[in-house]
Amino acid sequence: MTNLRRLALVPLLVAVALGLSGCETLSGIFTSTDKDKLPGTRISVLALERELRPNLESVETQIILPRPEDTAVWPGAGGLSHHAMHHLAIGDAPKRAWTVSAGEGSGLRNRAFAEPVVAGGRIYTMDADGIVTAFDAVSGKRAWRVDTAPEVEEDNAFLGGAICIEQNRLFVTSGAAQVLALDATTGKEIWRVAVETPIRAAPTVNAGRVFVVTIENEVVALAADTGRKLWNYSGSPAQTILLGGSAPAVDGGVVVAALTSGELVALRTDNGVALWNETVVAVRRTEAAASLPDIAARAVIDKGRVYAVGQSGMLAAIDLRTGRRVWDLPVAGIHEPWVAGDFLFAISLDSEAICVDTRSGRILWVTQLPRFEDEKNREDRIVWAGPALVSDRLILVGSTGEALAVSPYSGAVLGKIELNETSSLSPVFANSTMYVLDDDGDLSAYR
Repeated sequence: MTNLRRLALVPLLVAVALGLSGCETLSGIFTSTDKDKLPGTRISVLALERELRPNLESVETQIILPRPEDTAVWPGAGGLSHHAMHHLAIGDAPKRAWTVSAGEGSGLRNRAFAEPVVAGGRIYTMDADGIVTAFDAVSGKRAWRVDTAPEVEEDNAFLGGAICIEQNRLFVTSGAAQVLALDATTGKEIWRVAVETPIRAAPTVNAGRVFVVTIENEVVALAADTGRKLWNYSGSPAQTILLGGSAPAVDGGVVVAALTSGELVALRTDNGVALWNETVVAVRRTEAAASLPDIAARAVIDKGRVYAVGQSGMLAAIDLRTGRRVWDLPVAGIHEPWVAGDFLFAISLDSEAICVDTRSGRILWVTQLPRFEDEKNREDRIVWAGPALVSDRLILVGSTGEALAVSPYSGAVLGKIELNETSSLSPVFANSTMYVLDDDGDLSAYR
């Protein structure tokens, strides 16, 4: 196994290494055979302080999902600014249409944190060295490429940054403590401003405002047209954090930022006044990785609620207006939960795929996925990014170099598709196409 692939098995921790999990094979959208399907009951069997189990105490809930709908844009990390993308559409049997180099991938010196964004018939990427590239979304032909990193000493790494887009402006955050706006048509720089500390999370843009969160837990709002600082909010810093960060969620005049201290803070988008803050920290877990309070996963806003999962072991639903906790579950995760209709899907750090009824907080099913490529010797941890609900499949990509599909109705593993390379970033979807930016820095389209 190459150093790069081993690096892909580390889910972006500063002080500790983590692992998620993997599995096998799909019918319909990918391919499957009976021998590839996982046997047994879909319940966690990990020797932890607790086991996730479906709640079977009341009448069985029928999982009814919204109809799949296509989208022409994927403007930021997590999709739209509220991160609630519900049920997307893709073809029945997607195949790789093209693969292009998007620049420097994740390595020992730098890591790529930026998920691609799609708008106006183009897909945009940012590599580990801060180079932003625009491609034609249909053909993969390169339109332009711009180096956004400032001039630094050769030994310094760029380390971080991501992108989002609104109204033909591409916004770029930087591990060099800068925020930029580029013309999405030409790549020409419109403005560049400095912030106090580096930013390793994607920006979120909504209604003419760009929201960023620095590694010191400062939330900053900038004017999208000029870069002028509108307001800032200072949260409590954390001593040990995940290497990365989560884009804030914005909806209904409220921005919700997940901080490395384990706090969720809700702020007014117009003036930054705090509405409430809540912690997503559990103290039950004893693993070293789970002791970090960091919230690496993006929060999701949907139907007046905020859904967030913390690294330390808590998945919570919180009322957007009051900050009142509606329910919580002992789930640890570093990837954004996916909400569709009245149901939430997530992947835990213990390699469990789960479905939750958002109305009650009841767990409806749990699927245990293998955690190691070598299960016998418990070696080579498998890391999955996702899930995303697309055409009645939950799609995950990961360190096995595969995209995995799981039934959202039962948790059954349906199938897989071979990818170019391992991927630490969640796929993005637009115009019935799945785009995957892998750890080698290659961008592939599947349709």
